[in-house]
Amino acid sequence: MTRGKRIYVLDTNVLMHDPTSLFRFEEHDVFIPMTVLEELDAAKKGQSEVSRNARQVSRFINELIENDKSRKIEEGLDLQLPQGLRLDRNAKVGRLHFQNQVAESSNGKKRHVPDNLILASVVALRDAHPDVPVVLVTKDINLRIKASIAGITAEDYENDRALDDFSLLYAGHNELPADFWELHPELRSWSERGHTFYEVTVSEKEDWHPHQFLYLPGENEVELRVLSLANGKAILQIVDDYFTGSHTIWGIQARNREQNFALNALMDPEVDFVSLLGTAGTGKTLLALAAGLAQVMDQQRYREIIMTRATVSVGEDIGFLPGTEEEKMTPWMGALTDNLEVLTSPQEGGAWGRAATNDLLASRIKIRAMNFMRGRTFLNRYMIVDEAQNLTPKQMKTLITRAGPGTKIICLGNVEQIDTPYLTETTSGLTYAVDRFKSWGHSAHLTLRRGERSRLADIASEVL
Repeated sequence: MTRGKRIYVLDTNVLMHDPTSLFRFEEHDVFIPMTVLEELDAAKKGQSEVSRNARQVSRFINELIENDKSRKIEEGLDLQLPQGLRLDRNAKVGRLHFQNQVAESSNGKKRHVPDNLILASVVALRDAHPDVPVVLVTKDINLRIKASIAGITAEDYENDRALDDFSLLYAGHNELPADFWELHPELRSWSERGHTFYEVTVSEKEDWHPHQFLYLPGENEVELRVLSLANGKAILQIVDDYFTGSHTIWGIQARNREQNFALNALMDPEVDFVSLLGTAGTGKTLLALAAGLAQVMDQQRYREIIMTRATVSVGEDIGFLPGTEEEKMTPWMGALTDNLEVLTSPQEGGAWGRAATNDLLASRIKIRAMNFMRGRTFLNRYMIVDEAQNLTPKQMKTLITRAGPGTKIICLGNVEQIDTPYLTETTSGLTYAVDRFKSWGHSAHLTLRRGERSRLADIASEVL
């Protein structure tokens, strides 16, 4: 092995989390213990994401063996990228090595424990190559603790992180300095179809993105939206006012500035992808549903609303659910039924009127399970993905690529409530989507911070 390189020993959970991790260590070498191959073999059966990933790793390794003309596996295989993998093909590549000698576990009684066998193989590798730094990469915290006790350098696999720090995530709205108008004395303004527009020259400090919301607080508060950015200039539009009763969406009006921004993004047909982040009670689902009903029932811009969510339990699973796909999903869709109660309480007609309204809406709102999304295409649909913080980046990609012509996708979530194992704030598919879409001209993102559910819910979010 080449001097100056590092050797990364990959644990099974890293490969099952991201099969392409084999090719993400640049010019450094990768080492796979025999125990890891055995665990991959044991995990390959089944239809879960983990099983699919285990099978994909085996295919990648098999392809590398077949492409190696020398057939000397003990010398290592060149980590050449397989066809169809979208990574940097000009990057330097290292070599893939396998454990080909049995390493005795230092713990006599627990010799058969996979973690101990992996640690033993790392120690043997380090002894065989004393001049090369050897690093164990694992997502298992306990194995990292064991490795540290044994004097082995261990790291988490962080290549799939969207951000280094969650606090750096794009918020979607920004306060303007008090002297904003003085800083832009030569702006051009005009009115068109009831909207006021400004064209300003963007300075280096103004790191704006398309459909970012800007506001100047004060008595005469100004709320703007960045419509487009091109050639160092930005076109800003004064946002629609959804605070007043005359301009409500399906009977709902904005209770704060962030909700007003969110309704502007949700009601704009030019915005195909909207992500709303916020703690419990900030109104994410209510706003998305109200905007969807207004555009499906009143404006008839979309054919129907499709709602889906990741079916991850907060506590113990209650077992199999009877019925059709829609009936099985109904217990997971409490958020939908709760918000429909708010949106469908007609002043006239009493219980009969409410039942008729609910029947009408039920025909235009479809509940779909995420398990059956692959291969589908949604045309002219308004699609709401609830609890999107529980999706992996790969699942998020699978969902968003279902969008056909005329479809709008809204992702809702609270990254403080991730229930999926191995997902964190920085590796969640929702964080990934927000970060990747922020510079696209047909997407908008809002982080809602103010709770509007009730005074009890607000204080609970703060003190508990």
